[in-house]
Amino acid sequence: METDYAIIGGGVVGLSVAWGLLKRGLRVTVLDGDDGSFRASRGNFGLVWVQSKGMKQPRYARWSQQSAALWAEFAAELGHNTGLSVPLEQRGGYDLHFSEETLQDTVSKYEVLKEALGGDYPYEVLGHNALRKEEPHIGPKVVGAILHHQDGHANPLKLLQALADDVRRLGGHVLTGKTVTEVTKTDGFQISCSDSTTVSAAKVVLSAGLGAAQLGPKLGFKAPVRPQRGQVLITEKLPKLINRPSLIARQVDEGGIQIGATNEEVGRDDRVTQPGLSGLAAEAIAAYPALAKAQLVRSWGALRVLSPDGLPIYQESAEMPGAYLVTCHSGITLAAAHARLLPDWLEGHQNAPDLEVFSEDRFALS
Repeated sequence: METDYAIIGGGVVGLSVAWGLLKRGLRVTVLDGDDGSFRASRGNFGLVWVQSKGMKQPRYARWSQQSAALWAEFAAELGHNTGLSVPLEQRGGYDLHFSEETLQDTVSKYEVLKEALGGDYPYEVLGHNALRKEEPHIGPKVVGAILHHQDGHANPLKLLQALADDVRRLGGHVLTGKTVTEVTKTDGFQISCSDSTTVSAAKVVLSAGLGAAQLGPKLGFKAPVRPQRGQVLITEKLPKLINRPSLIARQVDEGGIQIGATNEEVGRDDRVTQPGLSGLAAEAIAAYPALAKAQLVRSWGALRVLSPDGLPIYQESAEMPGAYLVTCHSGITLAAAHARLLPDWLEGHQNAPDLEVFSEDRFALS
């Protein structure tokens, strides 16, 4: 099979990039892993989130803002093209605090970031009484919150389904159950899979999440990605209880409340644990006491994909020009930017976003 781009990795990141390239008239083949692969796209918290991003690198905050601003139109187009709704709410989101000290410390950091962004960082601080007017079910232990107006949340599974359907509708090939074992380059790239499938491509995008750690060095990348486990709880479907999402809990479009997530350095262990789930439940009940009576229906653990500094990595290989590494831990937030803006960077267009701060050069001394 011959194609303009071979995308290694068929999660939200890979499919978003594939969708954007197909919209530009390019031929795209997506090579997706097997059912045993770690899949961040199917286990994440579903936030479209600007708040707290880029505290030490304002360019990351701006990149997140750009994507959040494109999200509504992106979701609407996917829905129109496929007939599949991609539920999205962008009416702001909360950073909830249980102490005045942590609240004020965070506000101080946000003010520094706001100045670096030229004032474009729309947030407000809500004390407990003001927050209670917005969220009548908030608990007395919550002293206040930061409400950031660019935040929101989406349904990540419906996004993944709509992307996969529209990539195929646009003429893209999505090959599932493919484990890439080797990538070589002569006149073009030859991608070999464990089942003897081969694909010839002019360019390659490695967006395989944690799989980049093994395959990346073969393409000339450092690919210093590591797993971080996040555990999540889901309640039964409930009447409206939470109006805006937070990092502690959000009420999804079907009515259930998603509680999460932990941040655990446990290697490639994606199991749930009783201490992890108990801690999540306790914090959620402290924030929303009414949840103490809710029935839990399921839980899961999934692995985030993190770089050493938590920022995305966008890098063209020096050893194999035409091969690109695209990885991040905010695949949902950045989906719209990856679909709308990243293809211009891959194609070297004049209006391409400046992503130099996200290159692997920042790890040169590590």
